[in-house]
Amino acid sequence: MNRLVLAASLQERGAVRYTPAGLPALDLLLKHESEASEDGQPRKVSLEIKSVAIGAITRAAQALALGSPAQFAGFLAATRNGRGLVFHLTAIDAL
Repeated sequence: MNRLVLAASLQERGAVRYTPAGLPALDLLLKHESEASEDGQPRKVSLEIKSVAIGAITRAAQALALGSPAQFAGFLAATRNGRGLVFHLTAIDAL
C-alpha cells in the first residue's frame, strides 16, 4: 500500500496550472519537523517534500496560509523525470 500521512507546514505554493486533462494543479513545498525514536534513541527529523494537489483538493491547498500547519494525506510517486519523489495530496486537514 502506498499511503502517506504527514503533519507539516506549507512553505511554498506555486501558481495554479492545468493538466492536459484540464484539471487544476498546484505545486507545494511542505516542511516537517519532529522527534522520533530510532533504536531507542531520540532523533530530530526535519525534511522538506515536494507535493502536488490535483483537482478539487487544490481549493483546500489555496486556502492554507503560508506557514500554516496541517495534516496532509496522499501517496508518493516518481517525478516526471524519474529522479525523486513527489507527494500527491488527496486530503488536507488544517490543524
